[in-house]
Amino acid sequence: MSHTAHIPSHRKPRRSASKLALRAGVAGGVLGTIAVAGAAGPASAEPVAETIEMPTLGSLGADLATAVAASADASQQEAMGRSLEDQESAAALKAALEAKKAKAEADRKAAAEKAEKARQEAEAKAEAERARAEARATRDSARSTLTATSASGSSASGSVSRSSSETAKPVTGSAAAIVAFARAQVGDAYVRGGTGPNSWDCSGLVQAAYRQANIDLPRVSGSQSSMGTLVSLSNLQPGDVLYWGSRSGSYHVAIYVGGGKYVGAQNPSTGVVERSLDWDTPSGAVRIL
Repeated sequence: MSHTAHIPSHRKPRRSASKLALRAGVAGGVLGTIAVAGAAGPASAEPVAETIEMPTLGSLGADLATAVAASADASQQEAMGRSLEDQESAAALKAALEAKKAKAEADRKAAAEKAEKARQEAEAKAEAERARAEARATRDSARSTLTATSASGSSASGSVSRSSSETAKPVTGSAAAIVAFARAQVGDAYVRGGTGPNSWDCSGLVQAAYRQANIDLPRVSGSQSSMGTLVSLSNLQPGDVLYWGSRSGSYHVAIYVGGGKYVGAQNPSTGVVERSLDWDTPSGAVRIL
């Protein structure tokens, strides 16, 4: 065994070529800088004693890591900001949709309430009209009873009333056709200018009734009341034309149907009705048959 086998080696480890080149470059740069400064300065200048610290690889790596971390943090903050904006936009859109849906529901409820109110008002109006019609019917019935009672009393005293005389003498011929047609239209609607078959005005109904007897009358009430022969209200016969106003300028006409009653298209509220002469006494009458 060699006597130097246990002596540790004092040789320094070899440095890599790249590290040696780096250090040489750095040293050369420093020496070059000092040399240029010495040559440019005056001969009497003092030697440069300032030491220039060069950045080490460790500090460069730390700075790079810090920059990368700062960039990542900024990117993360920007991403969080965009996410927050997206959430706010989604929340605003959802709120707008809910508000629109709530408004549509409120409008629907308001329309339903309005329709229900209109229906109730229509029913109330119809009920009031039915009540008025029933009251008028009751009044007409009472008047008819009173007229019949008066007629009965007159007959007992020897004088025959108009209604009693008409009851004893049945309506026949053209008058019967006119009366039957007029009574068949009771309940139809009143429409200004109406000539049937389900709605009439006063002169339209009279004209259509006389057409059943093959008699053509003028269309308007004033001309109709100017036809035929003037008769008194105490000498009426079924089929006579009653008028309201002056004979040549009447504003309403109807047909006398006997028994002290007439049929006429009164107005939009009542339509075609059968009424007692006492309910609305006419101004006069004409006989066309």
